[in-house]
Amino acid sequence: MGNVTASVAARFAFFPPDPASYEVVRRGGSDGEAAGIRIVSGIGGGRGERDAEVHVISTRSGTKVATAFLRHPGAKLTLLYSHGNAADLGQMLELLSELRSHLKLNVMCYDYSGYGASTGKPTEHNTYHDIEAVYDCLKKQYDIRQEDIILYGQSVGSGPTLHLASRLKNLRGVVLHSPILSGIRVLYPIKVTLPFDIFKNIDRIKQVKCPVLVMHGTADEIVDFSHGKRLYELAKEKYDPLWVTGGGHCNLETFPEYIKHLRKFISDMEKLQAERSAYANASSINETEVKHNKCLRFGKR
Repeated sequence: MGNVTASVAARFAFFPPDPASYEVVRRGGSDGEAAGIRIVSGIGGGRGERDAEVHVISTRSGTKVATAFLRHPGAKLTLLYSHGNAADLGQMLELLSELRSHLKLNVMCYDYSGYGASTGKPTEHNTYHDIEAVYDCLKKQYDIRQEDIILYGQSVGSGPTLHLASRLKNLRGVVLHSPILSGIRVLYPIKVTLPFDIFKNIDRIKQVKCPVLVMHGTADEIVDFSHGKRLYELAKEKYDPLWVTGGGHCNLETFPEYIKHLRKFISDMEKLQAERSAYANASSINETEVKHNKCLRFGKR
């Protein structure tokens, strides 16, 4: 029974668009280096399609994951965005480009294994390996520090987001957009976490040590509003939540309070970043003075 339920939850979790909305453009043919994204179906990526810095990176599952980095010239922070279960990178580019402009930060998004131009199959553990590889890309390719990263997870994307957030202790913040408590809890209102459940966010949220913003629509028809409320209650470092009256599962971005609240969160995280940098500098100066004074006292003996 457990395996059957877990299998049902896993099938519910992943709906990669077929066909994919985009293809990766490569220099020098099909085996060349990734050079960009071309939208081939559905809504175009707009400026994001033109500006995206595209990489295809390897994960420890052995899959290849497509990523797109949207750079903002004045960015202090970088958003690592994990999208929902029925979209791919090409469909997200226009929204991500808007977020970059309105919030004045860099945005990194990726497709899960089995989505878009990413190889392999979409599974819970593959999404964990996917986001780990993308985080490593931000560190090594772009020299972005952990403390300058905000993780953003939408719907099923809250799973890999909280997986990574529970392992990193110096993140700037986390945004959970219409998140799930766990895979099976979307289907059944169970009270305890079952061992065969997937995306056990209800347990991982307690391990996150940075500010957490939860946003959820009160009329969400797919993931009940109670999921967002409970995750907010369990978060250790709570940020003022956004409960969108009448908001559904896929339309929070259309409400004016969405971008307004996000902008406030980003502004507060930038201030926190500045405060912590100032504190670290002051601590370094004090430590240097103490060492210097010890040397002087030593010299007098």
